[in-house]
Amino acid sequence: MEVAKMPGFDPLFLNALHDLLDFSDEPGQGSHHAPSRAYLRDAKAMAATPADVVEYPNSYQFTIDMPGLTSDQIKVKVEDGQLVVSGERKRESEKVKEGKFVRMERRLGKYLKKFDLPETADADKVSAAYRDGVLSVTVEKKPPPEPKKAKSIEVRVA
Repeated sequence: MEVAKMPGFDPLFLNALHDLLDFSDEPGQGSHHAPSRAYLRDAKAMAATPADVVEYPNSYQFTIDMPGLTSDQIKVKVEDGQLVVSGERKRESEKVKEGKFVRMERRLGKYLKKFDLPETADADKVSAAYRDGVLSVTVEKKPPPEPKKAKSIEVRVA
């Protein structure tokens, strides 16, 4: 018996269920309401990547935990007014030649953090350093605008 011909069947329920389960990454495929797998992976990576941000008088300091990565696995870029930090730690199966994993608790997968930069941040003056699993990114602030000089106005007799 077809599902659509079952007594009490609600086609809206089937459409809603289809939308919830459809995670297609192909353009034009699936529902435009459902999040893509890439979006879900990025959202999970953003939530799982801890970071601190400190504002100093002349800069902003971003500190991001990214254990298990090497510096060449980390990307730092500024795009569309955002600081984007990403990296990925993959399974080390090639290092385990003759043995097998009995326990695997260390985090694998994507690291991702995005920060909206304030207007005072100078996107051209960004530096990054990686040590002991912690990435430190410094974004310098733009110098404050010079105060406008007072302008004297000559008063004429009318």
